[in-house]
Amino acid sequence: MKLTRRHVLGLTVGAAAFAVAGARITPALASVEDTDKAIMDFTGGTAPGEGKITLTAPEIAENGNTVPVSVSVESAMEGDDMVESVILLADGNPSPAVATFHFTELSGAALATTRMRLAKTQNVVAVAKMKDGSFFMDKKEVKVTIGGCGG
Repeated sequence: MKLTRRHVLGLTVGAAAFAVAGARITPALASVEDTDKAIMDFTGGTAPGEGKITLTAPEIAENGNTVPVSVSVESAMEGDDMVESVILLADGNPSPAVATFHFTELSGAALATTRMRLAKTQNVVAVAKMKDGSFFMDKKEVKVTIGGCGG
């Protein structure tokens, strides 16, 4: 490929524009509507009920880079009273989906613990899918003093 003066000038202007605009580019954050859509996709349009699931997260996170979160579901883990999966969502992160945990009868208990990054103060949501087709949800607000996703 032969570089002409026109190509070099175009590349230079493009690089300068990117340098100026790139300093102001921030990742787009998900909205509550994105989280609600992710919940409806997970549940197949069924509104999740309350109860059975317990989400544990700190009320205030000093650092959004490592926020400990655990979720547990009251279940016998056999027959229709079995948890198939649990999804964790954060409505203020660039992508609301954080993790999905899958369970079987061999799991023994529907319990999972992890750490997540939170960009800012936001709601963390856990939704459990039961074998009988029912869904349960719990939500906690976590106040973040130093953001973990570029905040």
